[in-house]
Amino acid sequence: MERKQPARLADVARAAGVSVATASRVLNGSPHRVSDQLSERVREAARRLRYAPNVGAQVLARSTSQTVALLLHDVTDPYFGQIAGGVLAEAARRNVRVLIADTGIDPDSEVQHLDSLRGYRPRAVIVAGSRTVDAEAEQRLSDQLSELLELGATVVSVGQPGLPGRVVSPGNREGAAALARYLVGLGHRDFAVVSGPEQLQVVRERRDGFMEALPSDAKVVHVASEFTRDGGYQAGRELLEHGSRPTAVFVTGDVQATGLCTALREGGVRIPEEVSVAGFDDIPVVRDLTPSLTTVALPLHEMGVRALEAALDEEGAVADEVAVPAELIERASTAAPRD
Repeated sequence: MERKQPARLADVARAAGVSVATASRVLNGSPHRVSDQLSERVREAARRLRYAPNVGAQVLARSTSQTVALLLHDVTDPYFGQIAGGVLAEAARRNVRVLIADTGIDPDSEVQHLDSLRGYRPRAVIVAGSRTVDAEAEQRLSDQLSELLELGATVVSVGQPGLPGRVVSPGNREGAAALARYLVGLGHRDFAVVSGPEQLQVVRERRDGFMEALPSDAKVVHVASEFTRDGGYQAGRELLEHGSRPTAVFVTGDVQATGLCTALREGGVRIPEEVSVAGFDDIPVVRDLTPSLTTVALPLHEMGVRALEAALDEEGAVADEVAVPAELIERASTAAPRD
């Protein structure tokens, strides 16, 4: 049986009644504007002919592809899932492809993934996740990203400044400080702070922002925890076994807070009557906890959108640092301490 030849871009242009240049602009993610009517006509012709762009040819022609590489610490974590959702939504609107890699919190894993992506000649790279305090590993990551910049890629990080390229920087320290002032205003002076992995800068930003806003007479117990639901659960068990119970607990991540609340409830502790609990991030599930969780909200989906906008900006319209403010969300898990 004779094998059918794949459709070419010229075939799509002919079927849509447009020039090859116009068809290319629609199907290959060009920043040049094409009317909605023409765009739909080209895409319909491409669907009918089952046209598939030749990525290899695009790379050779442009020295870069229309692919954006997105590196996440944990794609199953709702924090990163919402950021990824924002990136993907904006990429779909702009007809850009996204490759996602799950790297964990190891900068050397990020380096290895970036090295494997070099053959794709990505148009842009987005690194979403807290930077670590491992200076040597961070330098290796910076060197890899600098090489990609030299090859013509745009680089954007979502987190702390310090890597080459642009950065979308959330207000971790400011949001944690606002939460501390709110709890103090309710009358709390006896706190527990449940932190995430110590090597992550985001943990230090949130913890330090909270601590710096407390009055000098505040009592604070620190509990280390993994940035997971089970980590928060274990932290809650540890607080139950502690000699004196705080009146308020700040958990540096909402995923941890869900596990901590479960542990406290299992231990017979009423929230907020006996202990107030507050988190950070405002992932969707915390609104459905009983009681709903007071937290510091970051616009995670919008952060993903802003990251892709910065990654695709070729005209300098986006600032090198995009600051994203945090917002205190007061819910039912916090109240004034009882005498």
